[in-house]
Amino acid sequence: MKHPLRIFVGYDSNEIVAFHTFCQSVIHHASRPVSFTPICLNQVGDLLKRERNSLQSTEFSFSRFLVPYLSGYEGWSMFVDCDFIARADIADLFALADEQFSVMVCQHDYEPSSEIKFLNNVQTRYAKKNWSSMMLFNNAKCTALTPDYVSTASGLELHQFKWLAGDHEIGKIPLDWNWLVGEYEAKDNARMVHYTIGGPYFDEFKNCDYSEDWQQARAEMLSVKQRNS
Repeated sequence: MKHPLRIFVGYDSNEIVAFHTFCQSVIHHASRPVSFTPICLNQVGDLLKRERNSLQSTEFSFSRFLVPYLSGYEGWSMFVDCDFIARADIADLFALADEQFSVMVCQHDYEPSSEIKFLNNVQTRYAKKNWSSMMLFNNAKCTALTPDYVSTASGLELHQFKWLAGDHEIGKIPLDWNWLVGEYEAKDNARMVHYTIGGPYFDEFKNCDYSEDWQQARAEMLSVKQRNS
């Protein structure tokens, strides 16, 4: 059997249910074994030595870039924000991994439609917005991402991939794997949807596109089947 697909998921104490629901959605569709590692701030605090600033909307804004280090700079690993739902087999995403690239992402080209997103966070605007919300790391080619570098580099240096030699090292993944809810028109064949403005677990977004998918995954995550005695 092939080794498990390594998935690192952003974990935020404000969105705990999102983490577990995303994991269930992956398990539901996956054709291969998967392993989940939460990027939890209080577990990587000895590696990431930087103060939180006002532009960070999640606790894993910068810690996500520790994934290659946490993977021993070996093989391929995926990072994904917790506010996603998988609607297709995650093995199909890993099958896109191309050794010529250092990292592979969905290369969005859009302007956010709102100024404020969930929990009253400012919707920051910058080039390559949301590229880093889901990444496939070719870990051996990401050795620049040491704990010291991730602790001291600016947000734009990290999220705009300035730790690479150039954009030619960034591979392109179809947008279907990071379909931005509320920014893109809903479609049936989106393979993984991203509640980037706010997920159905917040009251103000409970009826957003793909909210039924999220509720179904949550229900599966909470399900218990009683055995007859």
